[in-house]
Amino acid sequence: MRLILNFLGFIFTWATLGLFMAAAGLAGLFWLYGRDLPDHEQLSRYEPATLSRIYSGRGLLMDEFARERRLFTPIEEIPDLVKVAFISAEDKNFYNHPGFDIMGIASAVVDAAQGGRLRGASTITQQVMKNFLLSGERSAVRKIKEIILATRLEATLSKDQILELYLNDIFLGQNSYGVTSAARTYFSKSLEELTAAEVAYLAALPRAPSNYHPVREKEEAIGRRNYVLGQMLENGYIDRDTYETARASDLLTVQSGDIPSARDALPPRDYFTDEIRRQLSTRLEGGEEELFTGGLTVRATVDPKLQAAAAEALRRGLERFDRSRGTYFGPLAQISPDALDSEEEWRVALAETRVPRDVVGWIPAVVLEVGESSARIGIEGVENDEDGHFLALSDADWITRIRAGEGREGGRPGAASDLYQVGDVVLVTAIVEDGAFQRWSLRQIPEIQGAFMAMDTQTGRVLAMQGGFSYQHSVFNRATQATRQPGSAFKPFVYAAALDNGYTPASIVVDAPVEVDTGAGVWRPTNSSNRFYGPTPVRTGIEQSRNLMTVRIAQDIGMDRVSTYAERFGIYEDMPELLSYSLGAGETTLFNMVAAYAMFGNGGKRLEPTLVDRVQDRYGNTIYQHDQRGCRGCEGQEATPADMPWIWDTAEQVMDPVTAYQLSSMMQGVVARGTAASTVGTLGVPIAGKTGTTNDAKDAWFVGYTPRITAGCYIGYDTPRPMGDGAYGGTLCGPVFTDFMRVALEDHGSFRIPQPPDTVFVKIDRFTGQRLPDDASGSNVVAELFRAGEQPAIGQFGTYIDGGFAMGADLPLFSSAQGGASMQTGQDGQQRVVPTNPSFGELSSGGLY
Repeated sequence: MRLILNFLGFIFTWATLGLFMAAAGLAGLFWLYGRDLPDHEQLSRYEPATLSRIYSGRGLLMDEFARERRLFTPIEEIPDLVKVAFISAEDKNFYNHPGFDIMGIASAVVDAAQGGRLRGASTITQQVMKNFLLSGERSAVRKIKEIILATRLEATLSKDQILELYLNDIFLGQNSYGVTSAARTYFSKSLEELTAAEVAYLAALPRAPSNYHPVREKEEAIGRRNYVLGQMLENGYIDRDTYETARASDLLTVQSGDIPSARDALPPRDYFTDEIRRQLSTRLEGGEEELFTGGLTVRATVDPKLQAAAAEALRRGLERFDRSRGTYFGPLAQISPDALDSEEEWRVALAETRVPRDVVGWIPAVVLEVGESSARIGIEGVENDEDGHFLALSDADWITRIRAGEGREGGRPGAASDLYQVGDVVLVTAIVEDGAFQRWSLRQIPEIQGAFMAMDTQTGRVLAMQGGFSYQHSVFNRATQATRQPGSAFKPFVYAAALDNGYTPASIVVDAPVEVDTGAGVWRPTNSSNRFYGPTPVRTGIEQSRNLMTVRIAQDIGMDRVSTYAERFGIYEDMPELLSYSLGAGETTLFNMVAAYAMFGNGGKRLEPTLVDRVQDRYGNTIYQHDQRGCRGCEGQEATPADMPWIWDTAEQVMDPVTAYQLSSMMQGVVARGTAASTVGTLGVPIAGKTGTTNDAKDAWFVGYTPRITAGCYIGYDTPRPMGDGAYGGTLCGPVFTDFMRVALEDHGSFRIPQPPDTVFVKIDRFTGQRLPDDASGSNVVAELFRAGEQPAIGQFGTYIDGGFAMGADLPLFSSAQGGASMQTGQDGQQRVVPTNPSFGELSSGGLY
């Protein structure tokens, strides 16, 4: 017995010593590898890279920006069914172990000893450590470090916090990180909408997403999903009926084509959201990286209805000009005829061809066969009928010149083969008349380009922005990035400076030739009509866009004042004090011009244009807000009629309100009687605005406004060159503005600008500038606003300004007839208008600006 007891004691001693040595060895091992490990406490401050979303002014999702497609969801907002599915699949003892599962490790060792695959037996906590702080290498050293860090993390964060990190960071395939993003990617659902079968499939993916692809590896995916469902049943998270129903269900996903993609519901990226990206990248403290990873919620100012109207109006205007020039530029791309043998082949080839698909109503098509009078086409997304689809040669009667390359050059096409070749990728649209389809019609992206923009006159909120014909064809935003000469559209800033410095709408300015010695030669600006009209009221000068009057006014008040006004309104940052700038010779953007005109319409208050109302971080905290108005009483939760909140505007007054009113009144004359009368004037509501056409018609503009909405249009070639006869701001941009405003006025009706205090209206003859009796009437009578006490007496004329330039003594007074000239043919064979009694100054002027 003693020997037995001694033997047992020996065994116990050695066992105890062995355990002690093993414990000491493990302690030493953990101490050795526990040094210099990453700081696990940083995970308590960790914010995963999360996609940012852009919402319209009406709350509709417009766009997303992301490095990784992840939507962060706080743990309390993740449904319990999602949590238990991942726990059942990855770590059923998650809420009970200290960071590592000793039983799981032992089971993995036993399986490996019996010839099975060596499993990592990692808990969710260990996976968090591996994903966030360690590499993905398979080694014992990494496993030891993983366990050490997992233990430390369990002492730092709660189980729910650890699970939150895991469920928001785990990669689940298809560039989806986190369960929320994966739910949208695979099922186009929110987490709350997922079924048990769908949740189980997502929980099956962490092990190896590519091994469980819902289409390529569907059988394996369903098998792994059903395993997760079994674990959920075994752990008591779902009942038997739910298990059986889920197990018997098919795996229907976005990838298999059984569910429409949530991304397809997003509108295509356009100029507006891309400009938000550009501006926020410079405005946010973290720059573009913060936008792409910060999980921001951006509320844009865009009005979807007006954005659609702006895009349609600009495209219609550009296409109208393009067709008037009659040039066909050829196909957008070519598909090899070898890829057109079957419908399946050409549909795949067409779908893979990069062509613009963001023009509403325009559809890509490929030419399959060319006949004498038509070409047979295959159209993307349109089923072939029994006879096929065709482009008739008669549909291309607008084409007078072919510039398509590959030997297709010439004049008006005589056969379909002059225009088309098999494999041509073109754009087509359906022509519908009286609700019935008539034919398919050829369309092309115009060579001419332009931009359109509209904003709220009072707040600066940009409601619509179209930076070109098609964003997918050219991402260059001509509303904000193209700097062009505004031409006569700049003149209101000269007149604004004049009105603030002693001029009135009835002041008389001499419309006569001007010669300026520039040092590099004599500059002789002229009116666009090549006429001059003698002494003329200021109002008529702006209504008829008189260049010579504008130059004389600028000379009289000084270009330093004009420059100051241009900079004050944000047209230029540092404008040279050159007389040519008074006629719009400097370059600026449509964005700057529209914002500046809006300050005329809001009574002369500084306005900061914005595409964004508010930016919130992932936790809902506001980090940017455009509206900086003061508000008393807005902090309370409830308001009573006796204590309603009071909002006040702190905007700087950059122009006298009287000047703003006078200028707006004169620019309403531009629309009613001047250079925009035939287009914008047809709207029949009080609209102020100004056309602009630069030298040789390289740029055409119109900017107009009501007290509620300001909008502007620019049209020109990207590389400036003359647009040809008939290209003016009124003829090109006027119709675009008019088409847009017909839609905008439905929700943003016009009204008359309120009369400023301490002012009076008096009757003025708009042809002579003479004060008329209060009961005067007729087409020559206009009511002008004057500051009280500064109005002229009845019969009195306005002040007379010559601008300091010398002139002949034979200048007639301007009259409504605008006569005193005849057409003459010069030595160069060109016809010009020459006054009947010209002075030397008249004959020496020339050139058109």
